[in-house]
Amino acid sequence: MHIFVAGGTGAIGRPLIRQLAARKHRITATTRSPAKADALRALGAEPVVLDGLDAPAVMQAVQRAAPDAVIHQMTSLTGATNLRHFDKVFAATNRLRTEGTDHLLAAAKAAGVPRFVAQSYTGWTTTPDAGSAPTEEAALDPHPLRSQRASLDAIRYLERVVRAAPLEGIVLRYVNLYGPGASEAIEGLVRKRGMPLIGGGTGVWSWLHVDDAASATVAAVERGAPGIYNIADDEPAPVAEWLPYLAKALGTKPPLKIPAGVARVAVGEAVVAMMTRNRGASNAKAKRVLGWKLRWPSWRQGFRGGLATQATPAGTAGTGRSRAARRRRQP
Repeated sequence: MHIFVAGGTGAIGRPLIRQLAARKHRITATTRSPAKADALRALGAEPVVLDGLDAPAVMQAVQRAAPDAVIHQMTSLTGATNLRHFDKVFAATNRLRTEGTDHLLAAAKAAGVPRFVAQSYTGWTTTPDAGSAPTEEAALDPHPLRSQRASLDAIRYLERVVRAAPLEGIVLRYVNLYGPGASEAIEGLVRKRGMPLIGGGTGVWSWLHVDDAASATVAAVERGAPGIYNIADDEPAPVAEWLPYLAKALGTKPPLKIPAGVARVAVGEAVVAMMTRNRGASNAKAKRVLGWKLRWPSWRQGFRGGLATQATPAGTAGTGRSRAARRRRQP
C-alpha cells in the first residue's frame, strides 16, 4: 500500500513509519519542520513539509501522493505537565483534531482515498459511570470539567466526522503513552517526586507503549473494519498501583502523598480528577477484530524494559547519571 502519514515525527509517527517500512509499504509522511525532513527519509518515508492547518497545502500534498490510505497522527503535544489550564495546553492539538481533520478528510475525498485512520484518545473522556475498563460502547462524558470541555469537544468532533465520512473511517482511541518521545516529561516528574499520589490514587489508568500503538495502527490500516477501537494494554490499574511501580522502575524514591483538597489548590481540578476518577479502557475489541498482539501486554513489563529513560542508579535519584559518571567528567 501507499500510506500517507500526517504527523510523521511524533511519538507514534516514528515507530509507525519504521513498522510500515518493514512491511514494505510505501510511505509519504508530513512534518511541520524542514529540519525533520531528513529524519523522515531515514525512517523510510518520503517527507512533505506542511502545516496541517493549511488547507490548500494539505489538499495539494494528498492529491499529489494519491495514497491508498491516510493516517491522521497530527498533534501538538510538547510534554507540558502543568494542566491547571487544560484546554489552553491542548489548544493547538484541538485545532488539529477539528480543522486539521476536516482538511485531511476533504483531501482524502478529493483524491479518492478509500481508508482513513485517525488518532483519538480515551481515559478521562468516558462517562464516570462506565466502570474501570470501559469498552468503545461507553458514552463520552456528558458533563466534563469546565477546563476540559474544549478538549473533549474536539475529540467528539473528530470521532463523529471520521465515522460519518464517505470512506472507511477508523478511529483509534490511544490511552496514556510511554516510551521514547512520549513519557520523558512524566518520567522527569516522577524522578523529582513532582507527581504525587493524590487522595487514594483511585483513578484507573490504561497504558500503552509507543511501539504497540504503532503496531495497532498498522493492523488497523491493513485490515481494520470501520469503527472505533480502544488501543490499550491488558492491565488497567489504579494510580496507587502503577505510580509507585514506575518510581521503582526509574530507581527513584516513592511518590509523595497529598490530600485531594490540597492538590486541587496546587495543581487544579483536572489533575485531581485524573488521579482519583480516571477510567481505563478495554482492548478486547482491538485484539479480537484487528488480530493485534502487544509487545508489552502490561505496563509492569513495559516500565521495566520500555521506558524513555534508564533507571537512575542507587544514591543518585533525580540526577539522571551515576556518581561514577560524574567523577569521569571531572577534570
